[in-house]
Formats: sequence, C-alpha cells, structure tokens
Amino acid sequence: MEDRSFVKKMKVGFWGRLIVIVCVWAYATAGVLPRLVKCRSPLFPLCRLPLLCPLACPRTCLMDCALCRPVCNCNVPSAVCEDPRFIGGDGITFYFHGRKDEDFCLVSDSNLHINAHFIGKRNPNLKRDFTWVQSIGVMFDSHKILVAAQKTSTWDQKADHLVISVDDNPVSLPTVADSKWDSNNTMNELSISRTSDTNGVVIEVVDKLRITTHVVPITSQESKVHGYDINDDDCFAHLEVSFKFYNLSDVVDGVLGQTHSSTYESKIKLSAVMPVMGGTHKYKTSSIFDPNCAVSRFHKSPVLMENVGRKLTLQEFKCNGGREGEGLVCKR
Repeated sequence: MEDRSFVKKMKVGFWGRLIVIVCVWAYATAGVLPRLVKCRSPLFPLCRLPLLCPLACPRTCLMDCALCRPVCNCNVPSAVCEDPRFIGGDGITFYFHGRKDEDFCLVSDSNLHINAHFIGKRNPNLKRDFTWVQSIGVMFDSHKILVAAQKTSTWDQKADHLVISVDDNPVSLPTVADSKWDSNNTMNELSISRTSDTNGVVIEVVDKLRITTHVVPITSQESKVHGYDINDDDCFAHLEVSFKFYNLSDVVDGVLGQTHSSTYESKIKLSAVMPVMGGTHKYKTSSIFDPNCAVSRFHKSPVLMENVGRKLTLQEFKCNGGREGEGLVCKR
C-alpha cells in the first residue's frame, strides 16, 4: 500500500494516529486502499492535517481548503466523470454522451480551448454509445497540453497510466506523490504536480485554470451493474477531471464552458432520470487539437496554426518498445 508509512509521518499525536489506523483498517475491510490528501494552499495555514479520502472515492478526492475536508473529485462544479457526467459551473448535473472515437469541445473562450477525446462501446439496446473521456487537449496562448489515459487490458494501480505532453514534448514525472514539473523560463506560468504516486496530477496555469485529473478503469462491478460488457481486452481506462477556471469571459461556450457564462440558461430537463445535454453536432471537432467546433470562440495563434495541416492526434504517440497504432497502447 503506497500510504502504509504515512501514519508514522503524521504529526497528529497518539489519538490522531489511532483514528487514522482505525480508518485505514475499515477501508481495507471494504477492499479499497485509501489515499491521504492535504491542503497545499498557503492561504489556509490552519488546514494542514492530512485526511483520508471519503469511502465513496477512496483514490480520487481532493482537499477543499476552505472547508478543510476531502471532497470527491467528481462531486464539485466543473467536474467531468463516469459516462460522462458533468457538473456545470451553475451546479447542475447533466450527461453528454457524444460518440465513441470522436472529439468534442468542452470549453471555448477567446484565449482558452479544451477538447475531449471520447472512447466507448456500442450498446445494441440503446441509440447511443457508452462513452468515457480518454484524453483532453488544452490550448492557450501559443501552447498545447495533452493529458491522456493509456489503453490497457488489465488495470494495475501501481503502474502509471497517464500520458502528458506540453507543446508536443512528453512530460516525465517521478512516480512519487508531490513530485513536480515546472516549465522553463519562457513558460513559467505552468506547473504539473502528482497528487499520488501514480495516475493522478494537478495541472496549474496561472490566472487561467487548474486541472485535477485521475486515470481510472471500468471495474467488473461497474460493468455488471451498468451493462457495459467490458472484457479482458480493454478495461477502458479513462480520465476523471475537475476544472477550476479563473478568468472566463461571458462569451465562453462548449459543453461545459457555456455553464460558466452569466447569460447561460439551462435547457436540461432536470426531472429526467438521466438529464442529457443534446446538440452533439455543435460541439464536435476534427481532432483533439482542432478548435473548429461550431461554437468555437478561440482565436488561433500563429504557433498553433503551424500544426493544423498535420492534425495532431493520439495516433502520433509511439511506445519506446516500437509499438504504435490507434490510441495510446504503451505499457510499463
């Protein structure tokens, strides 16, 4: 267990350690390995005690420094998780299914654009695909960030299934919690930090956004409950993402972006069992780094336009061992 030694490191006294040990035992009994999170913001000096993730999300939580308690990454505004379930900037929960193996515009503003690549399976009993967000492409100024989940058949929490690149250059982070990558002097507004040894990072772009993301699989239990029919060929590793936006304009659009505009009025039928946002055609884009959806507000910079003819996609990633093909198939 990656968190086995944290009890000794905690400066919380005997009773604090005892409570943590009891909690860890309870999680272990339930068959899960919890993760400790803590507030890293200097604005909350009194919130420094590491706490365990809730049982509902034992590996994918974040610390709400204002409340000084862990919250599930998927239960905060601007979260995108599951099949994809969105929580808008207005706090309203809805689903946007898109289509498997296609790309859709999540956020589009004058100087920020975020696309998502969907993977999934066709369900013969429904008129739609089962879909999940496999990667996101972020464009701002003249820069590009790719965050993706590697395709894998068997899930191993100890292996890192994250792929990250900045301006087409792979980012390598030690598989140790809190390890950090900083951009060079020409781009000192970007930092990337691990939230756990593997499969979780926080990406911060000063004055623009913060992205908290984890790679998770479809478990056999989820597959059985929802009828996903997941087999041993692919566990459909995907991203669970939450965004924090700092300076969006009122003209922002996209599946998620529009919910942050002060003029936005939700047309989602909230009384439905599964409130769904339609308009797939408005948000479809050509590739992970093409801001050409119908609702695009993004002003393409000259540097980004250099690669338009190439249509940079996930297919361009190759493994060290020489394997290549559709999607990301590299394994440790």
